[in-house]
Amino acid sequence: MPQRNASTRLKVNPFDSMVASVTEAAKTLKLSPNLLPILTSPERMVEVRVPLRHDDGTVSVYEGYRVQYSSARGPYKGGIRYHQNVDLDEVKALAGWMAWKCAVVDVPYGGGKGGIAIDPKPLSVGELERLTRTFTRRIAPFVGPHVDIPAPDVNTNSQTMAWFMDEYSRTTGQHDFGVITGKPLQLGGSLGRDTATAQGGAYVLLRHLAKQDRKAQGLTVAIQGFGNAGRHAATILEQAGLTIVAVSDSQGGIYNPKGLNLAHVGLAKDEHGSVTKYCGAQAVSNEALLGLEIDILIPAALEHQLTTTTAGTVKASIILELANGPTTPEADRMLEQNGTIVIPDILANAGGVTVSYFEWTQNISGHYWTAREVQDRLKERMEQSYEAIAQMAKEQTVSLRRAAYLVAVTRVAEALAQRGGL
Repeated sequence: MPQRNASTRLKVNPFDSMVASVTEAAKTLKLSPNLLPILTSPERMVEVRVPLRHDDGTVSVYEGYRVQYSSARGPYKGGIRYHQNVDLDEVKALAGWMAWKCAVVDVPYGGGKGGIAIDPKPLSVGELERLTRTFTRRIAPFVGPHVDIPAPDVNTNSQTMAWFMDEYSRTTGQHDFGVITGKPLQLGGSLGRDTATAQGGAYVLLRHLAKQDRKAQGLTVAIQGFGNAGRHAATILEQAGLTIVAVSDSQGGIYNPKGLNLAHVGLAKDEHGSVTKYCGAQAVSNEALLGLEIDILIPAALEHQLTTTTAGTVKASIILELANGPTTPEADRMLEQNGTIVIPDILANAGGVTVSYFEWTQNISGHYWTAREVQDRLKERMEQSYEAIAQMAKEQTVSLRRAAYLVAVTRVAEALAQRGGL
């Protein structure tokens, strides 16, 4: 089985980071000590082996995971990612973050997450399909439209979800669009789902700026990560009047203090595989991008990019966390001490799961919404969630992150108490 080099593993355990935030919130709320083990433990962890027959006839076996963190508020919900750094601790953390994220935006789901420890970039379309179908068969007994609803994540997309839905139907004999979200429109997908994470983050950021009496026009933005969330965020924020001066992907970044031509950057990414092939800017590393002279920094890549090393270089006054868990607890404390406003991941990137909920609702009801209906409902949900967290932050004199966890943990704890049975 392919093994990861030890040097590629995260130095800070992401699950420990998530548990630290929940524990702090539980203590502030003076919850019963008996609740803490429940709030900080997944309900189920599924580990599977995923064999893949490559196009050349050779066979490799990869590790796959599905973690179901909490069902207190509804079915498990969370994405599936394909990445070489996927491991159980990461998936546990991501599943936990999903539980708190769903609670923050008040959608009736618990948290879940899944993934395969594989670098998908060298794989052919046929290999990706075979990998997805095998993984689906392995976890099919544990998912379903009212049990656990997966979605796209890093290196997966609507086509991946279509394969998953089809294989689930073949395996179980049940044809149900609601088993997964992020599907193509022709297979029960929702309008607005592909841009939902970025759009939701933009709504929150613009609401925050308005609350601070800051005009968006001309504010400079750097985005680490040019995948689904980062790329759409760049376009959406540019349309709102902000200036995107830097973006990056796994191969590095580009920076132009006068602003990037996003259409040409996107062309370079599509045609050559990386934003670094864009000629109208200077090269910048992913780490250096975090310390640029900008107004707003948007981590939109992987976990723990802002550490005690990189957080000290941050000059942005606002950080919008479109990635899951991009900031270590120690770095978060540094940023707070330095006066940097961090709009936390469990709020900032919750637009994705919100529109996934909309998609699921449409699938269950059989009634489909217009793009305007989706956008209006998303805007209302994100702005209401921001206001609730901002109010909690003001009342408790805490950061937006701590306030978000106070809101989320309160809602999950109340659901557990009302269910009873402990």
